[in-house]
Amino acid sequence: MSNSKKIVLGVIALLIGAFFLFDLGRFLELQVLKEQQETLNTLIAENLFISLALFFVVYVVVTALSLPGAAVMTLAGGALFGFGWGLLIISFASSIGATLAFLVARFLFRDTLKRRYAAYLKKIDDGIHRDGAFYLATLRLIPIFPFFVINIVLGLTGMKTWTYYWVSQLAMLPGTAVYVNAGTQLALIESMGDILSPELITSFVLLGIFPLVAKFVIGRIQRKRLYSKYDRPETFDYNLVVIGGGSAGLVSAYIGATVNARVALIERGKMGGDCLNTGCVPSKALIRSGKIAQNMRQADRYGLEAVEPKVPFATVMKRIHSVIKTIEPHDSVERFTSLGVDCIQASARFISPWEVEVDEDGAKRRITARSIVIATGGKPFVPPIPGIEDVEPLTSENLWEIEEQPGRLVVLGGGPIGSELSQAFARLGTRVTQIEQGDRLLPREDPDVSELVVNRFREEGVDVRLGHKASRFTVEDGERVVYCEHGSETVRIPFDRVLVAVGRKGNTEGLGLENLDIETSPQGTVPTGNDLSVIYPNIFACGDVAGPYQFTHMAAHQAWHAAVNALFGQFKRFSVDYSVTPWVTFTSPEVGRVGLNETEAREQGIDYEVTTYGLDDLDRAIAESEDHGFIKVITPRGKDRILGATVAGEHGGELLTEFILAMKHNIGLNKILGTIHPYPTWNESVKFAAGEWKKAHAPQKVIQWLGRYHRRRL
Repeated sequence: MSNSKKIVLGVIALLIGAFFLFDLGRFLELQVLKEQQETLNTLIAENLFISLALFFVVYVVVTALSLPGAAVMTLAGGALFGFGWGLLIISFASSIGATLAFLVARFLFRDTLKRRYAAYLKKIDDGIHRDGAFYLATLRLIPIFPFFVINIVLGLTGMKTWTYYWVSQLAMLPGTAVYVNAGTQLALIESMGDILSPELITSFVLLGIFPLVAKFVIGRIQRKRLYSKYDRPETFDYNLVVIGGGSAGLVSAYIGATVNARVALIERGKMGGDCLNTGCVPSKALIRSGKIAQNMRQADRYGLEAVEPKVPFATVMKRIHSVIKTIEPHDSVERFTSLGVDCIQASARFISPWEVEVDEDGAKRRITARSIVIATGGKPFVPPIPGIEDVEPLTSENLWEIEEQPGRLVVLGGGPIGSELSQAFARLGTRVTQIEQGDRLLPREDPDVSELVVNRFREEGVDVRLGHKASRFTVEDGERVVYCEHGSETVRIPFDRVLVAVGRKGNTEGLGLENLDIETSPQGTVPTGNDLSVIYPNIFACGDVAGPYQFTHMAAHQAWHAAVNALFGQFKRFSVDYSVTPWVTFTSPEVGRVGLNETEAREQGIDYEVTTYGLDDLDRAIAESEDHGFIKVITPRGKDRILGATVAGEHGGELLTEFILAMKHNIGLNKILGTIHPYPTWNESVKFAAGEWKKAHAPQKVIQWLGRYHRRRL
């Protein structure tokens, strides 16, 4: 830091320190000003311009140093100088003080930020150059953030000083006028009866409704500005158009049809999307086949003869496709047509915020809708590893097309999808090598959960390679090979097929989002607000293409909000709630989680407790020879409120449901403990976990006293 910056920083620190050290803030309290009002009025009457100048300087200093008291001084300005002089002096003093704070922040910190975050800051500056004045005006009119925060943050951007000053001057004027007017009325209070004067009541009403009026006006201006480039249709073909026929799209269309809206559902591929055709349904069918095969190997655990299963892989795959066919009618064109939805088998491309072009086998036409929901889902991400295309990688999309079982399968990725499929194929007899560049599987879970899963995998023959990063693929003498970096070593792993499961990316290609100036994230997702709108108030997104959770149940949860806001958002908009978000990894043992785990609670600095119940103690688990795993519950220290729960064991997904319900409706562990659970069931484990918390919080002194009481009665 240069000497000049150190001097400026020192002066600021000295002034702020003096303000608090000498308790100068007491002079900026409304009660003190009221008590000294007569004296101040006399001084002002005798020396008006000197008083105005002094007040102006003090106001500028308070604002420039971001000291508390500006709001009180604004009221005091009206009380001491009246509306005219008060508004004049305060409007200029506040804008000049804000601009000084803006310039100081820029002088002290912007160069450092430019050196460290040049690329990121350039994007911000480009946005500020394009829309900065408008958004500054919005922040000034609707004070979402304290003004001193706006001064400092925008000082770090490339906004021009003059722009910052004049926008602040104009945009703060209405609010300043409301506060100064309120100050003039406060000066008139001399008795209790004055509190109910029409003037004072009007002033307070203005203080209350001004932010609402400003928000409404800004909203109208913002919408007009957003849509200014486009011609809005006079009439619409549909109330709602949904792009994508997967989980999110189907729910959105169903809700629209339920309330008798005219709905079109556009799907270019198979109805049901990934979940039905390539994701949840086929993978769970495969997992079940693998589990039966493993049970046959372990039949001696149940007093039966253990046998090595013969796996006709083509038959297993045939069963999977049969399961898909059985569920297919739930998501079919016929069903949704019967509900009143117009199902269009085509690709879709945005032309305007109300218009999409559909391409049905080369025949293009345009349809209009008052609201549009983007529910195009996601697809597997294939990393650009050298040579990967030469080995014909499998993904969760094309995996279900193979008919021959791989003898040696490499699985890239240690997340839920990679782990589920690794275990399922290994149980069906494939030699599986699972490659994960991190230090554990299921990295979003606690380390003890990851350890439980990886130990089971290795017991069942999965060759888990942690800390291995795939660097290149090649074909050597007709054999497929992947080379991995492991520390300082290069590891060679031959294989027959490779399954890539390292993440997913939103489906946004070809949607014409560029026509609406909508930029996607590197993961292919579109930006959404709390109401799931995508920049334009009539366009929404839900499911994998929206994020942040790429689960089928989250897609359905978001779809309700997207559809309801799309159809009724002109009256009320609902913010999507992610506070109680569950997920399950369907390995064996299953891993179900909702809310915080121990790792996250620690990282967030929460004062928490962990209650653990081992499933090896549960009668039903022992009876079924599945007595392994545990339940972990996170609570605030000394309280039974559930912050999160993890179930790692058989039926983990089903056991998790009681915790989800409890968290959603603020039911604590004490109430779970007081609820009858039938015996012998797996659900008893939830009650026993609550019992472990209760035992840890039993009042020991009371129990000791009761012991003495009972002994005396012998």
